[in-house]
Amino acid sequence: MQEFVDFIARYGHFSNDDLRMILSRFHVKTVRKGQLLLKKGQVASRYYYIRSGALRFVYGEDRELTAWVVLPDEFFTEITSFKHQEPTRFNVEAVEEAELYYIEKADMELLYRELPAWQEFGRKIWESMAIRMIDEIIRFQTLTVEERYLEFLQKPGFMQHVSVKQLASYLGITPNALSRIRKNIR
Repeated sequence: MQEFVDFIARYGHFSNDDLRMILSRFHVKTVRKGQLLLKKGQVASRYYYIRSGALRFVYGEDRELTAWVVLPDEFFTEITSFKHQEPTRFNVEAVEEAELYYIEKADMELLYRELPAWQEFGRKIWESMAIRMIDEIIRFQTLTVEERYLEFLQKPGFMQHVSVKQLASYLGITPNALSRIRKNIR
């Protein structure tokens, strides 16, 4: 739990009482490899912090597209579904066993009302996520697939969490095309 406390402290200044209140609202959940945390058509009602493991947001049914990968030390939800309380377009699947801390929507709202520093925490989290998304879009539009693949090789632990098929999907190519890229790079 200490890594979660450290994560919270990076995004806000909280008293010990505030931290106790925050932590009392979170619960632990383990998701097995291949298990869905959220299924397409469900409504997202929780925020999650991923302590260990990895999850992916999967879009589509006929051709599975890995739209997003969530790694340890990230705070996330399927924001469109969560915000509008509408059915999600994604399956959120564990690509390996994952340990998560989660908070229900009502508890998140309670902390926003009770703790101004928690509002700051939420704002900073979403600013960081928006920056990550913008960077991903720019990379997708300006770099070649080979260059994007080489960037993934530089991310600590990323390649240990996802399969070649999932990475190819995330890059927007087939596994065969990724194999050719990997062969050319060697």
